[in-house]
Amino acid sequence: MPVSKAPYKRTYEHTKRRGSESVVTCGYCGKKVPRYKTFIKTKGFRINDPTLLQQLDKRFIHFGREKMYICPKCARHYKVVKPGKSVRKKHLKK
Repeated sequence: MPVSKAPYKRTYEHTKRRGSESVVTCGYCGKKVPRYKTFIKTKGFRINDPTLLQQLDKRFIHFGREKMYICPKCARHYKVVKPGKSVRKKHLKK
């Protein structure tokens, strides 16, 4: 069997005791997906220029952050998740 290169597990083990799962809409395609299957990406605005930051008063600046839920299909297509620990841990030999 080939080693999976997907950065997430394809098995979801939820029991009946959990009740009905909350459903969220995908930020890219608008599909309704159970929340536990989604990937979270935050969108926001940030000023990196140090001279501009010194001139502005931080009390009067608000940088809005938006939490975006992404379905597994869009996460693969838009490369939201990168292969990391989950791939290495999954196939580690003990």
